[in-house]
Amino acid sequence: MWDEALDRAGAWSRHWLSSVADRPVGVPIDAAAMRAGIDDRLPTTGVPAGQVLDELGAALEPGLVASGGPRYFGFVTGGALPVALGADWMVSAADQDAATFVMSPAAAVVEEIAGRWVLDLLGLPDDAAVGFVTGAQMASVACVAAARRALVGAQGWDVERDGLAGAPVPTVLVGEHAHATMIQALRLLGFGSARAVRVAVDDQGRMRADRFREALAAIAGPVLVCAQAGQVNTGVSDPFDEIADALEQREHAWLHVDGAFGLWAAAAPTRRALVAGVERADSWAVDAHKWLNVPYDAAMAIVRDRGALTGALTTSAAYLPLGDLDPATRTPENSRRARAVPVYAALRALGREGVAELVERCCALARQAADELAGQGLDILNDVVLNQVLVRPDGVDVAGIAAAVQRDGTCWIGTTVWEDRPALRFSVSNWSTTPADVTRATTRIGELVDALSSPASPGAP
Repeated sequence: MWDEALDRAGAWSRHWLSSVADRPVGVPIDAAAMRAGIDDRLPTTGVPAGQVLDELGAALEPGLVASGGPRYFGFVTGGALPVALGADWMVSAADQDAATFVMSPAAAVVEEIAGRWVLDLLGLPDDAAVGFVTGAQMASVACVAAARRALVGAQGWDVERDGLAGAPVPTVLVGEHAHATMIQALRLLGFGSARAVRVAVDDQGRMRADRFREALAAIAGPVLVCAQAGQVNTGVSDPFDEIADALEQREHAWLHVDGAFGLWAAAAPTRRALVAGVERADSWAVDAHKWLNVPYDAAMAIVRDRGALTGALTTSAAYLPLGDLDPATRTPENSRRARAVPVYAALRALGREGVAELVERCCALARQAADELAGQGLDILNDVVLNQVLVRPDGVDVAGIAAAVQRDGTCWIGTTVWEDRPALRFSVSNWSTTPADVTRATTRIGELVDALSSPASPGAP
């Protein structure tokens, strides 16, 4: 029964993985063509599994982006380490509900171990609670829910029982360049996006400590500070020590760190200073499917105060008693896959030194990209301290060059806005990227910029 389906799926997967490094990198097909290629008729009589998978693979392939390949430099997108992909296949085959220990002792114990390893690698408190969630978005939701419970509860208000209406709601401080998912977490938890106090940042996007202290001094009552490790355009981190020093003077304060990719700097000896003081926070959000290179979706919500996290997220049902061993007490969802298993596999395969080397290598490749792009006359807008390169070609329409690069297919880069002007962003996060991949990409980007700059060639090649 299983052989046909697994054999067909395995054959297609090997075909895809063996070719992804050489595929054009970009959006290969438009929406109309994609829809036309997939049979949208719900059959009256079922179709054999082998046929379904063969047809599905053929239909999907033209619309798949080679984002797992070595020259995809858009967003902050990792690939999938072979060992993590293998572990993810095992997760699907076992099909465990990782909500409770009784549903899957294996998933619960692996999650416990993987969480402990993550805390160790990142230098975070070894008794912190770790919940495995879909991504940094939901990790921040979980962490801010814990902060809300702690801060509002300290004022004698049970927010889980009574809601926020009439509650002593904490004031939220964020940097001017806080990530959109951080703002979304505030919206989802009732803090509102407009109520957050925006703190001025420096020319790299890090929160200015002096402006933070000024903003904090103007606030009475409990305060929630949302800082970040790894600004999404420049890679810089907020001054955690100075923020933590200022918050020590407050009776009711919580420091949350959105560290989706940048928090992994703590695992690399030469980059650790970039996030100095981050361990003094109260909660942290960090992705695994970015820089750790495990398959989507995997991230961790980490909270120093275990009781605040479990108190905010634990559900109550007569048929579902929950205790400390149950992962559902640390995440916003109950039914979910055992997403800690690929994290465990990746960490065991890499080891402490391998994780550090992965981070260091991506940072070195980002530095190489910046040097090569600058050598071709493009302006580098940031101090390249991590894996992000912010680029602006002089005298060339940014959207035009991005579109040309994406159509060309040699690599993929995206656009952003920096200092109220469009820019390109080149992010290195994939374990399989080599120096040759970077040079191939930067050379082609330079050629396309030159072509678009030429009066004789106003259109993209």
